[in-house]
Amino acid sequence: TRAEVNALLAACSTRAPTGIRNRALITVMYRCGLRITEALALKPSDADLVNGTLRVLHGKGDKARTTGMDPRTVDALARWMDIRPRSCALFCTLEGARMQTGYVRDMLKRKAARAGIEKRVHPHGLRHTHAAELVREGVPMNVIRDQLGHTSLATTDRYLRNVAPADVIGMGRARTWEG
Repeated sequence: TRAEVNALLAACSTRAPTGIRNRALITVMYRCGLRITEALALKPSDADLVNGTLRVLHGKGDKARTTGMDPRTVDALARWMDIRPRSCALFCTLEGARMQTGYVRDMLKRKAARAGIEKRVHPHGLRHTHAAELVREGVPMNVIRDQLGHTSLATTDRYLRNVAPADVIGMGRARTWEG
């Protein structure tokens, strides 16, 4: 949920370089709907902080797409870019090496425990939360498809049925039973 993502972000240090990096990484994956591999493949030149865009050059199937960043995401990313070591990758270790997906998965588990979140927290869950929020905000399906980097609306429809069944749940809960 949005509250749980905020708790994850609050569990990241706002002063230590690793906390600033982790906060930026979580924010980018959550607010841009990126897969973990997409986020870790980003280069500094893929982020346009002035125009608030992020260019994903290596999406699933090696498809490229551009996504927008809201001002808070831009701020979190700018803060990391100001202190990050010079490296080919946007998100890197403090020594400048590429980050591994296993590190990110473990980091999210640690932050979830610190935040008191008892359910499983994983990188793709941030993408699920992003997609579900877009549905609740009334974003058109074709825009969600493009944001997530799906090839077809059918893929997006199947995806959203799994992550945002709020209409089905709401309908079922609202039904009455006479007799």
